[in-house]
Amino acid sequence: MFQIIEYIKFLFKSTNQHGVHSPFVYDLVTKCFYDKTKYKTYSKLSNYKTSLLNNKQLVTITDFGSGSRVFKSNSRTIKAIAKNSGTSLKRAKLLYRLVQYIKPQHTLELGTSLGIATHAMALGHTKNAVVSIEGCPSLSEVTRQQLSNSNITNVTLKTGEFETVLPQLKTNNYDLIFFDGNHNKEATLRYFHELIETANNDSIFIFDDIHWSKDMVDAWKSIQNHPKVTVTIDTFFWGFVSFRKEQAKENFIIRL
Repeated sequence: MFQIIEYIKFLFKSTNQHGVHSPFVYDLVTKCFYDKTKYKTYSKLSNYKTSLLNNKQLVTITDFGSGSRVFKSNSRTIKAIAKNSGTSLKRAKLLYRLVQYIKPQHTLELGTSLGIATHAMALGHTKNAVVSIEGCPSLSEVTRQQLSNSNITNVTLKTGEFETVLPQLKTNNYDLIFFDGNHNKEATLRYFHELIETANNDSIFIFDDIHWSKDMVDAWKSIQNHPKVTVTIDTFFWGFVSFRKEQAKENFIIRL
């Protein structure tokens, strides 16, 4: 019910490119978000997810995040995970377009899961070195094999809790960070504050499920108000954050 109410509020507040006066955001929305090109690579994104949807392997999930609203048991099939909690094909395509558009050299993902988003980000720019962290060993092993089967060579998969792995990675400089592993306020803000020091002027952070709960809405507001954050874009399911110093501080709500 909370998310339904949030979505109704989002629809009333949101706009499209015609409500955007920032050249940077306007170009991002029109040339990336609303790009209708049917890229040949989309078939690879589709094939990757289809192979997961056909996988009946049973795995035991170790969940360090907020838990699942769908599954009551820790034993699940890959097929069920891909169907109920994996990144949708539409969002995978958006990630592919974003990476193709901004051409990051270094990307970090918190929460690999089955690697649907990981795969999309790796394909978007072959010179993009993607580091992805997954806490669940059984999922990590499945994804490692899945990426290998798809001939993905620009992904480094780390297995372990974020708190353990992140200190090893904070010396890097990231052009793109996708936060998709722990949907609660405290953890989201902790990872944000840890990793903001790795951002450069052109970096983009993406936060998943910013309207998941009241806590996540509060976390998103805190991120928007951070002094280093200049531009944020709320697309309801994802929140985009930019640190461009030449940009006036502004928050956008965009329908996709």
